[in-house]
Amino acid sequence: MKFIMNRDQLVDSVQDVMKAVSTRTTIPILTGIKIETHEDGVTLTGSDSDISIERFIPVEEDGYEHVEVEKSGSIVLQARFFSEIVKKLPGSKVEVEVFERFGTRIRSGSSEFNLNGLDPQEYPRLPEVQENDKFSIQADLLKTLIRQTVFAVSTSETRPILTGVNWHILEGELNCVATDSHRLASRVAAVESTTDELEHPNVVIPGKSLTELSKILDDSSALVDIVITESQVLFKAKNILFFSRLLDGNYPDTSKLIPSDSKTEMVISTKEFLQAIDRASLLAKEGRNNVVKLSTMENGQVEISSNSPEVGKVFEHVSTESFEGDELKISFSAKYMMDALKVMDCSEVLIRFTGAMRPFVLTPLDGNTIKQLILPVRTY
Repeated sequence: MKFIMNRDQLVDSVQDVMKAVSTRTTIPILTGIKIETHEDGVTLTGSDSDISIERFIPVEEDGYEHVEVEKSGSIVLQARFFSEIVKKLPGSKVEVEVFERFGTRIRSGSSEFNLNGLDPQEYPRLPEVQENDKFSIQADLLKTLIRQTVFAVSTSETRPILTGVNWHILEGELNCVATDSHRLASRVAAVESTTDELEHPNVVIPGKSLTELSKILDDSSALVDIVITESQVLFKAKNILFFSRLLDGNYPDTSKLIPSDSKTEMVISTKEFLQAIDRASLLAKEGRNNVVKLSTMENGQVEISSNSPEVGKVFEHVSTESFEGDELKISFSAKYMMDALKVMDCSEVLIRFTGAMRPFVLTPLDGNTIKQLILPVRTY
């Protein structure tokens, strides 16, 4: 096997597949990156058996020559060393050549490395995915969907199903829901589907997988094809295949959690509210659970406060754009509120409260595609 490639192109491609490589795997071959060359180009693969990423570099694309393949073949190279080497090579081109017994030479400029490769035949094959169940979504919208939900997944393994995001596709609409049982994030978006009814319309994708996928996707309007099987999901973007296992089990029915009525409603500037909570949390961090209090006041203002006996107190008044309903005193996690406000992508947020000990809901003032639900904290 032998090929010559632009160094920057190789660095980018290696960094993409490295997102699937784990150093803590029990299968030694998976600590490596598989490189295959054929007449069309070069394919790099990384996997940790939960996530697999395949990146293809074509010989030529858009009139630009990316890679020169002199001899077809394949090799597995230790990912940690290979990624560090290509990043630090001095030349603009990299030549990779494999000899007998998987010995591999990497040359660039005045630098030459010789690495011991591994047998590519031992590398697990990527899942075979039948593309019956397929729908498409724009890459930038997919990144937004992930950003607005994945932060709310559980980090505890006591309920593994909650470490994923529930995707439910119905009548051309994708509903993404994440919850850790203390808060919930939901986002709805239209998708383009090839069939009227998907065979697997309700799946749970690990939060970790979606986070890594988001790092690889471009901020573009290019369509990403998504194929769902019984145990796998495949995302197909330009020159990239991203496989992830699905989580087993039934996701809890969260539709009943969102209150349909409210006793107190307020519209407030997202930025001002976020900054006020941020300042209050400076002292709240020293207390238990990072709790801040919100109290309604006269003339449409709310008071944000926090109290840490060892450190001190903070009070701040924020004006609302509009206020309706009962007076309210409620306590909540500053972190949960800030996480929710940061992903709202709107200048004004509508908050509906149903009482001091009931969950409350945040939505953008100008739409209902995103909902954030937070459970209050009991304070004595």
